This record gives sequence, structure tokens and C-alpha cells, in this order.
Amino acid sequence: MDIDGSMGEGGGQILRTALALALITGTPIRVEKIRAGRRKPGLMRQHLVAVRAAAAIGAAKVSGDEVGSTALSFAPTDIIGGTHHFKIGSAGSTTLVLQTVLPALLRAREPSTLIVEGGTHNPLAPTFDFLERSFLPVLRRMGARVELALEVHGFHPAGGGRIVATVEPSTLVPLDLMQRGAVVSRGATAVISALPGDVAERELARVRERLGFAADECHIRGVKAPNGPGNVLSIAVESAHVTELVTAFGERGVRAEAVADRACDEVERYLKMEGVPVGEHLADQLLLPLALAGGGRFRALDASSHARTQVDLIPRFLDRIAIEVSGEGPAHFEVFARNP
Repeated sequence: MDIDGSMGEGGGQILRTALALALITGTPIRVEKIRAGRRKPGLMRQHLVAVRAAAAIGAAKVSGDEVGSTALSFAPTDIIGGTHHFKIGSAGSTTLVLQTVLPALLRAREPSTLIVEGGTHNPLAPTFDFLERSFLPVLRRMGARVELALEVHGFHPAGGGRIVATVEPSTLVPLDLMQRGAVVSRGATAVISALPGDVAERELARVRERLGFAADECHIRGVKAPNGPGNVLSIAVESAHVTELVTAFGERGVRAEAVADRACDEVERYLKMEGVPVGEHLADQLLLPLALAGGGRFRALDASSHARTQVDLIPRFLDRIAIEVSGEGPAHFEVFARNP
């Protein structure tokens, strides 16, 4: 199957989703124009590790797997469980590597342990905390038996983090996630490493001012990370049926209050969309599991370019599956089996 890597959002998600679906269906693929929509097209280190992880787990024949490559051929032959260990060698996202191969590992014949070293808290990628608190609980409701552990934090740009996932063979079942339910709890955590402590204090003070959080809903977590400084602010809203987790990253030259404002803006938008359970980033990640389960539906804040790319790509591999999207804000996603 030929895949145009410039379609839709034109980034790494097209490659990762295509690799995941190729593994699951046993379909050989050729991806052209990889990351054509990005400032630096082609494979970067984290994409290359995702390719090689997929190749190891799929006993695949691969060509074009080198940094900077804009074309790749990938032909899987099997799904191999057991223990796999991959090092990105930079602050590239460990979680994106995990998400590339997790769907296939759920279908392996034996349990798997996946160890990935690199960045665990990266801008433009789901953080470890997002997977642990938002994505995996929903996936477990669908029948997945997955556990995830953070052994070492890895901040951008130094990296050096380490996550470990244990995956049991699992069969996914459809999910209906149309309502958020009542808010059960909420909290904000400022993670800080090798930076002045008042950075975290100022971020949380802003959260209390903007969102009305109480002092006991705000926490500072200090991390001893010899690989470099880091600051991550996470705000969680746990409802009866889903947890939304919003993240903002500290940056050199950006005031702590401005970092907190970015996160607060997202949380306020989520809370104003009363009853809508799924945030933008979780929506991107739910479509493939629902397709593998054979159906399901959810309401999301909107239909992002990433989500619409998934809508276009998934049915090319799973021709018995259709995905329909209606509305803009909120957006209604429905995955269902086509009539024979």
C-alpha cells in the first residue's frame, strides 16, 4: 500500500499510524513524503526508533530507515511479544514510540515488556502523565491489559528518561463515551528539576487565581534529573467517565505565569464545553483502538487535523470499518462496521 506522508496534518502521526496498522494487518507499505508538512521533513531520531521498534516487533523487512529519509518501505511478517528495549538517544518522545507498537502488542501471542529511553515529557507529544491518567484508563475500559511505569524523567532537550510498559494479549471491545459525568476531583502538579523552586510556586499560584483551585489541590514535585533542567505543569480534571489532563512546559525566557496561563486557558475551554468528555489530544488517540474494537463513539471538543488524518487513513487498512465525523465544536465521532 502506498501512503502519502504529506496528507492531512503532514507530520509523524501518519507514519506512526501506518506502521501500527501495517503490523496489525500484515500489510506491506511504502510511505513517501514523510513529514513533508514540517520545517525539517523526513525521519528524525524518534521517528526512526519508532520504525525500528515496529520492525523488531513485526519481524519486518525495512528500507529507508535512516535519519532524514523521506521515503520508507516496511513489510511485516509477524507480531513478536517478549521483551523489547529501545533507546532514542535524544529527547525524542518515548510515548510516541510506545503508541506506535502498543496496538500490535495487544495482539501478540505472548505478554510483552517494552522499555523505551528518551524524552518522557516533550512539547508536541503526549506526556507520560497523559498516557497514565487520560489514555490508558479509557483503553483499559475497552479490555486492554496494560501497565505503564515511569522510571526516570526525561525533559526536553536533554532526554535521558525511561518508561516501561507491560502488555498482556487483549481483545478490545467497543466504547461509548458521549458524556463526561460529574467532576470527581481536580488537581495541578508542577514538576521541576534543576530550577529555582519559586517557578513552580508561581505557576500554581496562577492556577489558584485563574481556576479557583484550593491549596490542597496543588502540588510541587521535585525531580533529581542529572540530564538537564525541566519544568512541566499538569492540570487534571477527573470526571466520572474520563480524565482530561492539560500540560504546559516551562521555557527559557517565558514567565512562570505565562506558562500557567496556557494551561489554564485550555482547562477553561474544556470546562465551558459542559458535558463534552474528550479533549483534542485524546480524540486523536481513541480512533485507532475503536477501529480495532469494531466500533464505538465519542464526543470531543473539536475535530483536529490530526484526528481527521486518522479518519482518512484507518479505513484504508481496515476496509470493513467506517468512521464518520459530524459537527465542529463539539464534534461527534462514530466508528462502525460497514454492511457486508
